[in-house]
Amino acid sequence: MSEKLPKGVATVAQLAEFDAIIDARSPGEFAEDRLPGAISLPVLDDEQRARVGTLYKQVSAFEAKKLGAALVSKNIARHIEQHLLDKPKTWRPLVYCWRGGQRSGAFSHILREIGWDAQRLQGGYKAWRRHVIEQLDLLPPSFRFRVVSGATGSGKSRLLEAIAARGGQVLHLEELAAHKGSVLGSLPDTPQPAQKGFESQLLAALTALDPARPVFVEAESRKIGRLQVPDALLAAIRGAPGLRIEAPLAARVDFLLHDYDYAVADPAWLVERLGHLRGLQSNETLARWQTLIAAGAFPVLVAELLTQHYDPLYQRSQAHNYDSFGAATRYTTEKLDAASLDRLAAEILSASA
Repeated sequence: MSEKLPKGVATVAQLAEFDAIIDARSPGEFAEDRLPGAISLPVLDDEQRARVGTLYKQVSAFEAKKLGAALVSKNIARHIEQHLLDKPKTWRPLVYCWRGGQRSGAFSHILREIGWDAQRLQGGYKAWRRHVIEQLDLLPPSFRFRVVSGATGSGKSRLLEAIAARGGQVLHLEELAAHKGSVLGSLPDTPQPAQKGFESQLLAALTALDPARPVFVEAESRKIGRLQVPDALLAAIRGAPGLRIEAPLAARVDFLLHDYDYAVADPAWLVERLGHLRGLQSNETLARWQTLIAAGAFPVLVAELLTQHYDPLYQRSQAHNYDSFGAATRYTTEKLDAASLDRLAAEILSASA
């Protein structure tokens, strides 16, 4: 028999029952990770939380609680006035904090006193985090993954987008990670999420998929930028059947020059990023690539990066990590423009129907 919950308390399994999910934690906690769709209405901001914590440690719990109560009351009043006055009596919010204790308890209590059926999340964010870890371990084996491989510059991510545009199911790991997965993969003005935030987004993406239909995913490394792909998901992908995109070097160079146009536009950034290859490439090779950047000879630079660095690395990595690499169905294209990738997407979806 399941344990009966106290009045005003809900579990992670009930998230879909609520009209809104309110994160009562500090903005810094919210930025690292939050429940899907949550809005940030902190009862203490980062500076206030630090002040209360310091008072608790250096003076007493009583003094900390007095200050905390005053600050929490002011912040909740402001949130109600600025964000909640238009909500009808039938509005039903779920409030959570770190452990489901005082911060969410205070907020949900006031909302319930007003007349809304506000609930507090049992266990708070920590309960959500446990749920994410458990589900990312359990869910991946239930999906029919189809692994898209191909040498660097083969348009794999754009192909996933073309498959999705045609109604196919896609798990776009690089999009979730905000990174293209190589030494040049960081996106301008778009920082990667925290690991916890990435995993929450990943769970949301997985739960939106239909296990009865194939799911196309790119053949990724264990790490995408500084983020790590969860072990169970990586194992499910690496053991799945694959397909390989094959395109001539000239088409790949042309594709990369367009796809990485922001890198071409910032030679200093490009030089700095290529510096991370020191130890993998000789000083003479790196010096030559810097000379090509200074001269604006980007097609030559990209061709040499592919043939001397990325292609050998990709071949070794895929052959070692992916069971399907050698037997992957090959799809050949002379071009990697939008029309060609759309044609490939149609062909792939037809073959997997």
